[in-house]
Amino acid sequence: MIANQADRPEILHVDFSDIRAALVAGWRDFIRAPHYGLFFACFYVVGGWLIYWSFTAKGQLVWSLAAGAGFPILGPFVACGLYEVSRRLEVGEALNRTQIFTVIFRQKDRQIPSMAAVIVVFFLFWNFLAHMIFALFLGTATLTNISSSLAVFASVQGLTMLAVGSSVGAVFATLLFSLTVVSLPMLLEREVDFVTAMLTSVGVVTESPVVMLGWGALIAVLLFFGMATGFLGLFVVLPILGHATWHLYRRAITWP
Repeated sequence: MIANQADRPEILHVDFSDIRAALVAGWRDFIRAPHYGLFFACFYVVGGWLIYWSFTAKGQLVWSLAAGAGFPILGPFVACGLYEVSRRLEVGEALNRTQIFTVIFRQKDRQIPSMAAVIVVFFLFWNFLAHMIFALFLGTATLTNISSSLAVFASVQGLTMLAVGSSVGAVFATLLFSLTVVSLPMLLEREVDFVTAMLTSVGVVTESPVVMLGWGALIAVLLFFGMATGFLGLFVVLPILGHATWHLYRRAITWP
């Protein structure tokens, strides 16, 4: 059931100074409790390695690239533990290891699993579309091992496929970013339904579109560099972004 109007938060306008302040606060939280950030980032790093290995072991490098491009979609769900750390630091609660490490499991009877399902469906659908776009443009090309013959991407069909795939991926990333940018921190903090959380998240983006899309672009760039280091850079990038997302959520909405 969608929450009543009285139960919904007020959406505030944010500017780039709020982004900067959220990043500073995110860095501060990471420094204050680095082992939590490294712990939750470890799942992301190991997951990235497994995806890369599963495809390259079969000589399917092109699919590892597509999966790697879509892998950050799962980031908001993985970051729930980081939101909990920032929430506790903000209100002065003790950083209880057991409660923080099991925060996702303890949400099983609330609304976060529903949001997690939405995120996973997006990830799977993106991989399906990536395969379909590849088949449409290169499926009739001469059979070749793309992993060792990357020149195929320099052809007209290859360049067109890359352009279309990038455009479709950008649309998917923007849509999912709009649905999740504040919804998961909200569901962690408050007893609201996931539909209300997603609508509020979209409202935050439409209230400050330039700033919020700039935040999304910054996340994409930082995650790209984090993954370009063999995923090791995510040990720093992901905790900072996770903590910063919590603080941006606190700046973007207020509760009556």
